[in-house]
Amino acid sequence: MKLGIVGLPNVGKSTLFNSLTKAGAESANYPFCTIDPNVGVVPVPDPRLGQLAALYNSEKITPAVIEFVDIAGLVKGASKGEGLGNQFLSNIREVDAIVHVVRCFDDANVVHVDGNVNPLRDIETINLELIFSDMEVLERRISKTTKSAMGNKALAKELEVLKAMYAHLENGKLAKSFETDDEDELAFIQSLNLLTWKPVIFAANVAEDDLADDGAENSYVKAVRDFAAENGSEVFVICAQIEQEIAELDEDEKKMFLEDLGLTESGLEKLIAASYRLLGLISYLTAGEKETRAWTIRQGTKAPQAAGKIHSDFERGFIKAEVVNYQDLLDCKSYTAAKEKGLVRMEGKDYVVKDGDVVLFRFNV
Repeated sequence: MKLGIVGLPNVGKSTLFNSLTKAGAESANYPFCTIDPNVGVVPVPDPRLGQLAALYNSEKITPAVIEFVDIAGLVKGASKGEGLGNQFLSNIREVDAIVHVVRCFDDANVVHVDGNVNPLRDIETINLELIFSDMEVLERRISKTTKSAMGNKALAKELEVLKAMYAHLENGKLAKSFETDDEDELAFIQSLNLLTWKPVIFAANVAEDDLADDGAENSYVKAVRDFAAENGSEVFVICAQIEQEIAELDEDEKKMFLEDLGLTESGLEKLIAASYRLLGLISYLTAGEKETRAWTIRQGTKAPQAAGKIHSDFERGFIKAEVVNYQDLLDCKSYTAAKEKGLVRMEGKDYVVKDGDVVLFRFNV
């Protein structure tokens, strides 16, 4: 899974990126301090892996990972060359979802690029820049397709869709609000990699005092939540400064620190949960002496395609899957015991893999 982080300058974007990835992106109280896109790969916390590894005496544990891409703060006019942001928008065209960091705290010591805090205005500013960037992509595509569409029905149809989407964006609407029931059209639109087609998770960056109640009393957070609800987006509340402090701690210290703040999970864990919900993702597990590992798949994935995540040969030569729920396996204390109790099932090609399934694939090529 790949997530792109966007936001205005000085909203806590690079501080959040630093804390999520410990990658040390420069963070300073002035715009455009992030000049190159930063990329960090983060393991997905999953306590099930450690428990299974202990059961199997696994030599190594391999968690699922998320890749974060952080780009320079966008400002109004970025698409027309203002600031430095637009040249980096291409770096987030390949991401699965966008994490939009929105400032939801007042602090006279941290400059706001527009002079005062207003989350909805900030969201609109970023959305417009993403829309303008998408329009540029469509302009080039329309120009190219127009030249080739004469006498070609398929390309003429594509051109029609491109022009309809361009008109939609021109009205200030996001690509994802474009309506069509045509599956071919949908597949074509998805292939365009438009930024405003991507799912969005809003990271409401609050002051430490607003963390314990998850921003319930913060009017800025309420505005962001209302906007997200109307637009089918996720929201999680975070204090980027606190996350940076958490990032420096080991697991035991982190747990104590979170408890002192009245929290049960870190911002990273909130973000991962929101990402999995928004993208409809789950993890299945494989376990053995050599390795215990998590594999991320979409909900509804059938056994052969899940097997293909490990290796294309597994999917091509799929015979069956031996499946046991991880909790059942832990409760039985061994695979053999789980098998004796009838908890290990033999599943075929139509089996839909579930979150927490421990799977052994049988295949032959």
